[in-house]
Amino acid sequence: MYKKENKNACRLHRHMRQKGKIVGSASCPRISVYRSNKAIYAQLIDDSKHVTLCESNSLKLGLTSANVESATKVGTDLGKKAKALKIENAVFDRSGYVYHGKVKALADAVRAQGIKF
Repeated sequence: MYKKENKNACRLHRHMRQKGKIVGSASCPRISVYRSNKAIYAQLIDDSKHVTLCESNSLKLGLTSANVESATKVGTDLGKKAKALKIENAVFDRSGYVYHGKVKALADAVRAQGIKF
């Protein structure tokens, strides 16, 4: 009998494997992404001080679903907040998710605001 693999457990395993390699600082923070069935969340994190610099999510923006359009709006909002904090460079942490669809749309929207990674 075949055992069905747990997709979230596989994602968490990929996330832990990447976690040691991706580190943010005050000048180049980490953009962390979390995706649920109802919303998409992103935040800028300074790992040296263990502080969240700014965050954005689809629930606070009043978006009802977590689709590619919502991810684009969240990325645009996060990019504007990062520009207000005078952040030009960042490291993208996709948290084990495949760089496709919502995650890619969020990353492209942040890049469109002038943040380099």
